[in-house]
Amino acid sequence: MPPISGVSSDAAELLDCLIVGGGPAGLTAAIYIARFHLSVLVADSGESRADLIPLTRNLAGFPDGIAGSELRARMREQGRRYGVRHWAGKIVSLKGGPGMFVAHTVEGVFQARTVLMATGVFNRRPKMPDDLHDLALSRGLLRYCPICDGYEVTDSSVAVIGTGEHGTSEAEFLRSYTAGVTLIAPTGDHELDAAQRSRLDNGAIQAVDGPCLGFELLQDGIAIGTPTGRRLFATVYAALGSDVRSELAIAMDAEVSRDGCLIVDKHQRTSVAGLYAAGDVVRGLDQLSYAMGQGGVAAVAIRNDLARSTPLRR
Repeated sequence: MPPISGVSSDAAELLDCLIVGGGPAGLTAAIYIARFHLSVLVADSGESRADLIPLTRNLAGFPDGIAGSELRARMREQGRRYGVRHWAGKIVSLKGGPGMFVAHTVEGVFQARTVLMATGVFNRRPKMPDDLHDLALSRGLLRYCPICDGYEVTDSSVAVIGTGEHGTSEAEFLRSYTAGVTLIAPTGDHELDAAQRSRLDNGAIQAVDGPCLGFELLQDGIAIGTPTGRRLFATVYAALGSDVRSELAIAMDAEVSRDGCLIVDKHQRTSVAGLYAAGDVVRGLDQLSYAMGQGGVAAVAIRNDLARSTPLRR
């Protein structure tokens, strides 16, 4: 087993569950599993999309909002109280099957009776320097999830960077919060069919051809350069799609949807016995509460499935 900071480990240990991914889905499952008196380790590559949330006000119980990184820190601490172990690193391959999965890292291997994939997705970013991106995100000038924070942009000027069906749909969604929505193509002329242009016209949503020539953070907003001039907005939403992190499961022949999301049953079981999935890597509503609920469902299924083969309290 790779070294775990601050935790003694046994190279021959067989975990009851290895959770790949340290976002809200994986951390919720870990808390449940540890409280079932099962051994569980969370492998966290440090790329949770939750860390991109500067402040969420949709999560029940946090009326003043909470940052995604703070939520994860609280969840990790809660899990540690019950014996959840955390390893900061990346799983590079997964082999084996129920009762003996072997997860390879650059430092060694983990062995587990079951595996929960909670690897999430990766948002495609606008073309801007990393430091500018992170600062814009922290100030609420750049956003990714209108379901999460569309309320915060009510009656303000909003740019949506995107095109085609995805861009059109996101612009329409934001139009229910504000009349000031502009859809900007990310790289060149818009790729819009007649029906999509009609929908934009019906919502009085302006379509501006790209590319985006640069971004400037201002005291009262964010400016975007376009071929027809510089435009100022209160907030920019990126509607560029996302990449599903399901490669490890796909390599084990787990069934996936057309867009790469893992297909699961009502108990979060994938098509591979002993392999479960929860959170954004599964098709569904990309929301904290939804992911956390799936994590709880998966944890109960893991506990019950293990109980059928081995007494759990030794």
